Amino acid sequence: MKTAGTVLFIMGIFGTVAFGVQAIRQTETYRFLGIDIGISGANWTPVIVSGVIFIIGIYIIGSSKRATGNKI
Repeated sequence: MKTAGTVLFIMGIFGTVAFGVQAIRQTETYRFLGIDIGISGANWTPVIVSGVIFIIGIYIIGSSKRATGNKI
């Protein structure tokens, strides 16, 4: 179970970073009356899903340590 949690944790980190950078690059800024306005055309769903996978991985790792009685 700890291995599955670790895999989900790593996939979540990688996905959040990769999709987050991609989404940030798809944001365009315009200057209007001296104010920079950012308009995002990115799809944020992959970033959110990757974040949820990251949190599930942390939960699985934490619950497997409690179940075996190991302490950090």
